[in-house]
Amino acid sequence: MRHLTATDIAAFERIYRLNLVNGLPGYKPANLVGTRAPDGQTNLAVFSSAIHLGSDPAVLGLVTRPTTVPRHTYQNIKDSDGCYTLNHVPFNLAGPAHYTSANFPDEESEFDRCGFTAAFRDDFPAPYVAESAISIGLRLREEHPIFNGTVLLVGTVEHVYIAEKGLRDDGTLDLAALNTTAISGLDGYHEVLAPLRFGYARPGQVPAAVKN
Repeated sequence: MRHLTATDIAAFERIYRLNLVNGLPGYKPANLVGTRAPDGQTNLAVFSSAIHLGSDPAVLGLVTRPTTVPRHTYQNIKDSDGCYTLNHVPFNLAGPAHYTSANFPDEESEFDRCGFTAAFRDDFPAPYVAESAISIGLRLREEHPIFNGTVLLVGTVEHVYIAEKGLRDDGTLDLAALNTTAISGLDGYHEVLAPLRFGYARPGQVPAAVKN
């Protein structure tokens, strides 16, 4: 097994280091974040940093890249009463979703350039992705700068739209049926398989084979 120290990682060539460190967490969710500027210009960007922060109330986190250069998603959220959407990436549209990360000019919408449809629902000001089987409308509640220049955005869930086939009777989501995509590293997109499910874990239910 190869051992890498912090010094080793810091010494790697930049792209090699980016590829390595981005892959360390393993598979991550693939989401398209939809925003709209005050002038009405829409923006769409792929993110793999969405995390669950709590269920009561429903809160999700999103980590942005350093804001030392203009970040359209971050600025639009700040300029639009904190509203943004999180949309699952369909596996058959992983390619177009990936290219939303290209550095398009301010006057060009990634919705248009990458072939996605902006959908406005229930008077929410930020655009959803019509092609997504799960879409979430969030409002920024808090932001927490991180020492490396990134920012953790904490958003409260105001709206959720789920395709009927993906919502099980117990409230869990059938992500395989919804054709949801996972990401590894910077540019690896993966189809989701049906899961193994074990139910809520309780000490008395641990099988003998795994107790030791």
